[in-house]
Amino acid sequence: MAELRPIDPRGPRFAASVTSVLLLVATLLALLGTSTAHTDAGFGGLGPLGGGMFIVPGSGWVLPYASIEMRILDPGFLAVLVVALLFVWGVLSPRTAPWGVLYRKAIQPRLGPPTELEDPRPPRFAQGVGLLVTGVGLVLHVAGVPLALPIAAGLAFAAAFLNAVFAFCLGCQIWLLLQRVGLTGRTA
Repeated sequence: MAELRPIDPRGPRFAASVTSVLLLVATLLALLGTSTAHTDAGFGGLGPLGGGMFIVPGSGWVLPYASIEMRILDPGFLAVLVVALLFVWGVLSPRTAPWGVLYRKAIQPRLGPPTELEDPRPPRFAQGVGLLVTGVGLVLHVAGVPLALPIAAGLAFAAAFLNAVFAFCLGCQIWLLLQRVGLTGRTA
């Protein structure tokens, strides 16, 4: 196994700051989109289905009856998808992820040296947790589950916000818990 280079903990916090802003916008878009769209509960409402008309049964949610194309083109879905793809990038290649590169090139040179360094594995695991949460929201949205997308985006936003504002990395804490019980690697 290659030796792990410790990282400046301010880098992941910066990335969490940018990610929390993106997730806030994504959450708001998801709340305004088809994921929360509701018809008049009194009669159900009318809507297109394959060119024809149908009546939405009593639930009143529009999403289960929206086409797959409509679900995918929802602005909230697209915004969460972008964030999920950034999480994929952060998991697969953290050194080249855009917020890390921006931090190292533009911000870190203007700061003093870090007072401490940290293991890069917990922040990388946290990116994976963010990917899991947003990925589940995306899949459930495409499957037609109302509210799944804004709930997943909101949960991911809350975790990113905790890291950005309070330096509390929820994914890192999960990593440490898993390490204590022996499910993740220990340092040599």
